[in-house]
Amino acid sequence: MTPVNDSSNWLQSLPRPGAEAHKHVRGRLGVVSGGPLSTGAARLSARAGLRIGAGLVKVFCPPDAVGVLAPALEAVMLASFSSADQLASLAQPMDAVVIGPAAGLTEATAANVAALGRTGAALVIDADALTLFKDRPSDLFACLDRDDVLTPHEGEFERLFPGLLAQGRDVAATEAAARAGAVVVLKGFETVVAAPDGRRVVNGNGSPWLATAGSGDVLAGMIGGLLAQHMDSFDAACAAVWMHSDAANRFGPGLIAEDLPELIPAVLVDLYGR
Repeated sequence: MTPVNDSSNWLQSLPRPGAEAHKHVRGRLGVVSGGPLSTGAARLSARAGLRIGAGLVKVFCPPDAVGVLAPALEAVMLASFSSADQLASLAQPMDAVVIGPAAGLTEATAANVAALGRTGAALVIDADALTLFKDRPSDLFACLDRDDVLTPHEGEFERLFPGLLAQGRDVAATEAAARAGAVVVLKGFETVVAAPDGRRVVNGNGSPWLATAGSGDVLAGMIGGLLAQHMDSFDAACAAVWMHSDAANRFGPGLIAEDLPELIPAVLVDLYGR
């Protein structure tokens, strides 16, 4: 039987800044944005990463998206890139990077994933950066290591791991993590988190209010923010999934993705008080 994702399993490793902490000690998160008409997903991820505790968050975007993003960002920093190599150079100082939310289903995105895989940053691979590799999953897996996290919903999962879901979600997620050599977050009402070493949990506090556009982008940013603070990747994924659901359940009807980052502080206050 798969264990339930319970806060007691990861609470002690949840990052807590000390008295001498500064922004660089608290972790640096990068988020890759899409073009000028596709910047909202990256902004959601970046804000979630900042709210969950990353000390510095920077959005990397194509040059034509700068004019859209610059007026929309405050504490989140911004840098532009024109090539995969330039992105890798910008991402080199980052502890973690999120790529995929509205990144674009293009070969440029595939090249960006490969370039980020050479930086040593812990990666969160989501959305377009998963779908892109539908017919060539081994190309994606070659970019990954065990610190990286894949966050597919069932449709994206089926594209990367065709036929595995027929074995059941728990078994499928475990096999997928072993194949990818990375943590897999199989999203759904009962999200399954699996690690390549065989660890696996199923989330028990799922919320139907998360069935709204952009909520997955927020989750990717939350995972990235915890990874940037050097939390173990499996624990970071478990913690983010649980907190994501807890935040949604606190809000209830009418929730939209923009609400979720603003709910994270109250969730953290309760967790730190336990």
